[in-house]
Amino acid sequence: MDKLYIYSHSSINVRFTKNADNFVVEEIPLYEFSGEGEHLVLKLRKKDTTTWDAIKALCDFSGAKMRDFGYAGLKDKDGFTTQYISIHKSFESKLEGFSHDKIKLVEKTYHNNKIKTGHLKGNRFFLRFKKVNPVDGLKLQEVLKNIKAHGIPNYFGYQRFGRDGDNYDTGRAILEGKRKERNKKMKNFFISAYQSHLFNLWLSKRVEISRLFNSFEPKELFELFNYPMEIIKKVKAQENIFKLLPGDRLSHYPYGKIFPCEDLAEESSRFIERDITPTGLLPGKKALKADGLAGNIERDFIKECEPFMDKMNGTRRFAWIFPSHIESKYIEESAWFEFSFFLPKGSYATALVEELLHGKVEL
Repeated sequence: MDKLYIYSHSSINVRFTKNADNFVVEEIPLYEFSGEGEHLVLKLRKKDTTTWDAIKALCDFSGAKMRDFGYAGLKDKDGFTTQYISIHKSFESKLEGFSHDKIKLVEKTYHNNKIKTGHLKGNRFFLRFKKVNPVDGLKLQEVLKNIKAHGIPNYFGYQRFGRDGDNYDTGRAILEGKRKERNKKMKNFFISAYQSHLFNLWLSKRVEISRLFNSFEPKELFELFNYPMEIIKKVKAQENIFKLLPGDRLSHYPYGKIFPCEDLAEESSRFIERDITPTGLLPGKKALKADGLAGNIERDFIKECEPFMDKMNGTRRFAWIFPSHIESKYIEESAWFEFSFFLPKGSYATALVEELLHGKVEL
């Protein structure tokens, strides 16, 4: 799908090659490791190697099984990546002397529990664009200032949808009973791609509504939407570029409980302060749904899956995130633009880069 961008600048053309020189990812753990306990925690640094391939190499060397290792998240193959993995400390001596041309164990400590999926705050990224002219270098810096000040839509990246971008079609076919998938993990993966697709469609619509509210006056908005004028004025009055709507489901940020939006003025102020953020629906039987005006819009995007809603668990996901620790540098003599940023877990660097360039980029 073509996602709608929240910022209005024209597209920026750069050259980006995803490799260890131009793409660096550092995983930030959810908690500090205690330094004691029965689990060995290894800081793993790898180059152009998937997490699975790195763990397999450690298994081949130590005799451990893949299931013996714990990890917070899977990292892509291309690039220079650092992450933490754990294994019972009884394997410590068997890992001594491990050597690999693309994998290095740089630190070790201990903790009293195994690292599990999701045990991370987020990831810190570094990217280098090439063939960037001085005008575009300045433009990139200005857009990053906007992103730093206001945040970005939390779209799912292309990775969720497969090489051909159609994993969600397979997920829908499984739910409709038109396709069988015996592998439980793959079945859940395809279904999650379908949920993610609906989320992205909904989020793009909400971005469109926000852009219209940012651009037009109340009378024009009344003609466009036919919402009650009182609601239009309250939504229009919000300073944040992504507009909250009555009935939205909000969440404390960067983590916390989900609750309904009952006072637009009060909650929009908290949104600006990054204390809360709106959430979008990954449909399913257990997921909380929006109410009121926000609920009406949400239902438009999930009505097709109502017949098989009970086959999905569902949840809610941040619709808007605030990238932090953003730094950038333009190197004129080499026509490079380098920048770094931090994203909370569950977010895609692709979403930030595509918002920055207003074009599709594979990360």
